[in-house]
Amino acid sequence: MPDLPPPDPDAARHSEGLAAMIRGEIAGTGGGIPFSRFMELCLYAPGLGYYSAGSTKFGATGDFVTAPELGPLFAGCVATAVAPVLQQLGPEAEFLEIGGGSGAFAEVMLKRLLAMDALPARYAILEPSADLRERQRERLGRSLIPPVFDLVEWLDGPPEQSWNGVLFANEVIDALPTPRFTLRDGEVFEEGVALGEDGRFVRSDRPADALQAAAVRHLERTLGAPFPDGYRSELLPQLPYWVQAVMGGLEAGAMLFVDYGYPRREYYLPQRDQGTLRAFYRHQTHNDVYAWPGLQDLTASVDFTALAEAGTHAGFDLAGYCTQASFLLGNGLPQLLQEAEDRASEAQLQRLRNEAKQLTLPSEMGERFQVMGFSRDVELGAAFLIGDLTWRL
Repeated sequence: MPDLPPPDPDAARHSEGLAAMIRGEIAGTGGGIPFSRFMELCLYAPGLGYYSAGSTKFGATGDFVTAPELGPLFAGCVATAVAPVLQQLGPEAEFLEIGGGSGAFAEVMLKRLLAMDALPARYAILEPSADLRERQRERLGRSLIPPVFDLVEWLDGPPEQSWNGVLFANEVIDALPTPRFTLRDGEVFEEGVALGEDGRFVRSDRPADALQAAAVRHLERTLGAPFPDGYRSELLPQLPYWVQAVMGGLEAGAMLFVDYGYPRREYYLPQRDQGTLRAFYRHQTHNDVYAWPGLQDLTASVDFTALAEAGTHAGFDLAGYCTQASFLLGNGLPQLLQEAEDRASEAQLQRLRNEAKQLTLPSEMGERFQVMGFSRDVELGAAFLIGDLTWRL
């Protein structure tokens, strides 16, 4: 574990408040809770969880940087990819962003769609964090002209009514509370969290329930080999239900997911025998997921094969799958960069070039992040003309 800077006293008290709540729940359940529940509380406990409280998450002063926070290029390329879908669907088409971050993506997206004459009838943001909602509202209200800002609406839950349009989620699936499993004497166990003698959180495995055990056995069949004893990883059997829930009443349109992860056969490689779970804190990645509840992001990589199955199970066609670099290069990154450079000062020019490198270089976000698209009654395949990876699923 790296040498991490300690939290300030106020943050430490905040974390201890959440830790005390989690300890109380563990005690109330007889000594242990599933890891997925621990992760859920750490990230989303009302007023205390990482995404529910008011600390800065994104950018240089936060814990990590997402693609939209780097600058305008990422959202501009997404706009290029989905504008034809919105135009195909007509004037009533809507756009739904899952988890709006700082509002940086929505700001650039709406400005770009306006310039392309592809504005949706509604730009909805499904954001569970009240604090982030207010930050998004303030930013968009300040940066958008009133007729465009009036298109933005914040939702408490997925749209229940029928709608046509585009659903977009960047770095959302990796933050879904994930169950963890391991094997012992050939049997499937679920990873849990208990309390050690000193009150610290410790790992505690218990026999998996029927759903998780069946899901692990299904994985073994598709991989063609059993997991060895001691192998430990993540599995999201609820992913198909999450996709269907979050799309709500989406009938015709597209879904676009951007995240870090692997196809299934790479996700569960023998050498990846401790899974992909990790924590982000002050721009450092480490493995102590029990440290400072509520102050660090907990995340696991995405099984893109499982996502492909979930999207097609929801009645959509798999439109494409590629690296983030291929997606951006195939959706106008060189042109957008040139347009921006033509208007940039010398300082802005360097920032733009650094942004493009960070988004596309294999050693940065270019290959670690991947893009998967689904479509129904619209054409989205043109957005995936470069670097198709569906053969790896």
